Amino acid sequence: MIIHITQVRVFAPYSLELAFTDGKRKQINLRHELYGPIFEPLRDPAYFAQARLDPDTHTVCWPNGADFAPEFLYEMEPEESSRVMAETTA
Repeated sequence: MIIHITQVRVFAPYSLELAFTDGKRKQINLRHELYGPIFEPLRDPAYFAQARLDPDTHTVCWPNGADFAPEFLYEMEPEESSRVMAETTA
């Protein structure tokens, strides 16, 4: 199955809440992934907050063309706070 992102929301600096085509939802933090020239502007929290869903590629992107593969985001470990919350509500 091809994974796409259906919703994206910035909820904290470097953190996204994502929904995927298979119904999975999770919160991830990209702070440690923001290296290299294309991702340098995203280190500014105000610029990071400009994240949006690209209707053509079905992934999160920024005005400078930076994006992450949906599969990479899908496989990332969720943020600790969302992992703890999921465990306490299960």
